[in-house]
Amino acid sequence: MNNKLIISFALALIFISCNPKNDKKSGNNTAIEQQEPETLKVDTLAYIKKNLALANGDTTGYWPIKNNVFPIDGAILPFKRIIAFYGNLYSKKMGALGEYPPKVLWQMLNKEMKAWEKADSLTPVIPAIHYIAIVASGTPGKDGKYRTRMPEHQIDSALAIAKMGNAIVFLDIQVALSTLQQEVPTLEKYLKLPQVHLGIDPEFSMKDGSKPGKKIGNYDANDVNYCADYLAKLVKDNNLPPKILIVHRFTQGMVKRHKEIKLRPEVQIVMHMDGWGEPILKRSTYKLYIYKEPVQFTGFKLFYKNDLKKAPHTLMTPEDLLKLKPQPIYIQYQ
Repeated sequence: MNNKLIISFALALIFISCNPKNDKKSGNNTAIEQQEPETLKVDTLAYIKKNLALANGDTTGYWPIKNNVFPIDGAILPFKRIIAFYGNLYSKKMGALGEYPPKVLWQMLNKEMKAWEKADSLTPVIPAIHYIAIVASGTPGKDGKYRTRMPEHQIDSALAIAKMGNAIVFLDIQVALSTLQQEVPTLEKYLKLPQVHLGIDPEFSMKDGSKPGKKIGNYDANDVNYCADYLAKLVKDNNLPPKILIVHRFTQGMVKRHKEIKLRPEVQIVMHMDGWGEPILKRSTYKLYIYKEPVQFTGFKLFYKNDLKKAPHTLMTPEDLLKLKPQPIYIQYQ
């Protein structure tokens, strides 16, 4: 790591954060005095240095992102890499959570974590259970929204599985013909817990009224910003550490107006490469829709079965993913 580059980048961000946009009606001193009191506690230099490392030598200007938003104390990213298992307890086809009993699942997850620790000894890993709490459905249901909210006892079971390995939890939402405004508040009881975070899946956001699964849906910046604002308020009102917001993506149209997504100290946003296929296809998808449209942090999904449909391909390894620019800080296995 080039120390001069780290210092220069740090000074640039500090200058930006200390110098608001010019106001013709007031001088610089007045503008500075009107800023909100300093509440950020994270080690900003360590934060900058780690983001530079994740950029993995990128020289295009995409990465690391340039902004003056630093997280509040307790931020997980970018200091630790999250290794998550995904799924729903009612289904063996939606991922590891429904396919394997908890003890076997934890044996598998611990094995993946050790592989990542070996591949990148400079980044500690933490486990996560990523549970689909609101599932797109093939049937309309009583309200015609084509989504099913999981009962609380099933969500409680996901939290109990996570507790077995001291893991954090993501509750994922597939809104179908509903909206985030209708669905996110139904999970507030859980999102108030410090270890519980949120995932949203544009694939099943059917804004044109189509049935989920017939075509790929989408979110735009307003949708992501709504979730981030909602989480930020929970963090402030309940004195919580920063929340993480996972946004799934594998096509151009799934996330619109990415430049208008707003960053906040209370929320860390991960744009998560969710596509399956052979390694060359997955790398291409990551480059086109994650690398070239930067928001804040990146993730990468590996499918134990779907990624292997075309022989002789094998599952991508931690070493493979660490070659990417930027390096993903959230890894999900399905």
